[in-house]
Amino acid sequence: MASESSIDAAAPKAEVVTRFAPSPTGYLHIGGARTALFNWLYARHHGGRTLLRIEDTDRKRSTQDAIDAIIDGLAWLGLDYDAPPVFQSDRAERHAEVAWQLLEAGHAYKCFATSEELEAMREEQRANKKPLRYDGRWRDRDPSEAPEGVPFTIRIKAPKGGETTIQDRVQGAVTVRNEEIDDYIILRADGTPTYMLAVVVDDHDMGVTHVIRGDDHLNNAFRQLPIIRAMNAIEGNWPDPVYAHIPLIHGSDGAKLSKRHGALGVEAYRDEFGILPEALFNYLLRLGWGHGDREEITREEATQLFDLDGVGKSPSRFDLKKLENLNGHYLREADDARLAALVATRIGEDADEALLTRAMPVLKLRAKNLNELVEGAAFLFAKRPLGMTEKAAALLEGEARTILRSLCNALAAQNDWTSEALEATTKALAEEQGLGLGKLAQPMRAALTGTTTSPGIFDVLVLLGRDEALARLNAQAA
Repeated sequence: MASESSIDAAAPKAEVVTRFAPSPTGYLHIGGARTALFNWLYARHHGGRTLLRIEDTDRKRSTQDAIDAIIDGLAWLGLDYDAPPVFQSDRAERHAEVAWQLLEAGHAYKCFATSEELEAMREEQRANKKPLRYDGRWRDRDPSEAPEGVPFTIRIKAPKGGETTIQDRVQGAVTVRNEEIDDYIILRADGTPTYMLAVVVDDHDMGVTHVIRGDDHLNNAFRQLPIIRAMNAIEGNWPDPVYAHIPLIHGSDGAKLSKRHGALGVEAYRDEFGILPEALFNYLLRLGWGHGDREEITREEATQLFDLDGVGKSPSRFDLKKLENLNGHYLREADDARLAALVATRIGEDADEALLTRAMPVLKLRAKNLNELVEGAAFLFAKRPLGMTEKAAALLEGEARTILRSLCNALAAQNDWTSEALEATTKALAEEQGLGLGKLAQPMRAALTGTTTSPGIFDVLVLLGRDEALARLNAQAA
């Protein structure tokens, strides 16, 4: 993905255009990933375009590592974009240009209030238990009243009477009294734009038609509309976007999502939890959106089905166990060679991808993540003498070694090293000795794997191969 910041403002307005606009002050967290997914799906469903904007104006907190992690996480989820990413920090001149347009047209004004004056204003408001809002002291004053050379900010002239209603595609009709919106700063005294101005200008210049974001931004919509409508009065062709504010994600206990619930970067689900991208894609899709009782929905189906009408108004609950259960489904559906490559990377230089590919049909039957596949495959690459878990060592005590010696002799005479033939030989020995199959299988599993859990024991014998399997059995039978 190229790191350019050009904007094609020539996109036809009838076309659906969405955007995902993360701040690179941290990694791509789970809530941001879902917002990105909903924007991507809505645009794809309607045959439109979806764009990426990196809102990196907070230069102190924005990092290249976070930018790289966001872009990498989006690519891993399979969310592609229809233009190179736009970096908001590259567009400060354009943002300032709009601020001066608003000022010259009378939709904004210079504010010469000092920081001390503003703090005194807030102290008075606190004392009188009033909302902390700018009181408009320079809204109607002539700038010539200010002392010469005093720095100033530029503030938007927000509407003062009546109310504003947004027909939100998720929240429905939302109304705010205009008196609740103060004349906020759009250009700081040092000439840098504020977030509110930058977002509005970038959305317009990028041709964004639908703003789909978390409902923690709902109040921002009422603050951004005065800029949009003022610029529409000046230039025309600055329509209100369609807003869709999505409820936030909570933890499984209903509390605000935090790290203890699994509120981590997307890379953590990939690297630490061993989740497949298609599983996280499906899980995020179902967090706040539904289509009947469907749980497992492919990317192609999601593109066909997704629309904002299916987004609920209530917060959804993130449940790591449900994610892992869904991931288990996708593991069983996944291509064996692909899984083998992913597991081999985790195992390291000892891994044999060809062997892992052959083993994958039995390894993935009960696994819920890549980490469990790694654990399940460990016996394949263990070196003799095998390390034993405490439970496995207990299975090799007493008469177990005698059983293993007879088992070694029976299996050594077996020329057909297939699971069917090995099972038949083992069952025959069990009957001959008057033992249940478990009496042979349990110590055999311990001797072959060093654990008490593994794929089917006859699959284990086949995967290890005749020589290695007999060597491990003989080592414990001695």
